[in-house]
Amino acid sequence: MKPIQLILNVLWLVFVGFWMALGYILAGIICCILIITIPWGIASFRIASYALWPFGRTTVEKQGAGTGSLLGNIIWFIVAGWWLALGHLLTSIPLFISIIGIPFGWANLKLIPLSLFPLGREIVDSDQPFGAR
Repeated sequence: MKPIQLILNVLWLVFVGFWMALGYILAGIICCILIITIPWGIASFRIASYALWPFGRTTVEKQGAGTGSLLGNIIWFIVAGWWLALGHLLTSIPLFISIIGIPFGWANLKLIPLSLFPLGREIVDSDQPFGAR
């Protein structure tokens, strides 16, 4: 990990990431308690991991994700996805106002696609070669 990514991740963790991850973990626990929503609970835990440490990582489509992921994402989008995306968008706006907050605003916007459609995605290092993803 590059030193600037480490600094940004530590600042993100202290000011934004911990609280975001806590919310996603709580949602994941609730989803796992309700047996039928376990796939969304696992997706919430994955998003929480990404929300803790976003710099230097990205998401890509998981090989072999099929119709189940598509249907699950449609249900997720209707029930929770667009609310989460709206929340990420609204919290990124004040971050863009200050120069220091611009990288954190971008990190928040980077979470929008994952919060809209979390199933069938995996988190990888940004510096991982494209063919290895």
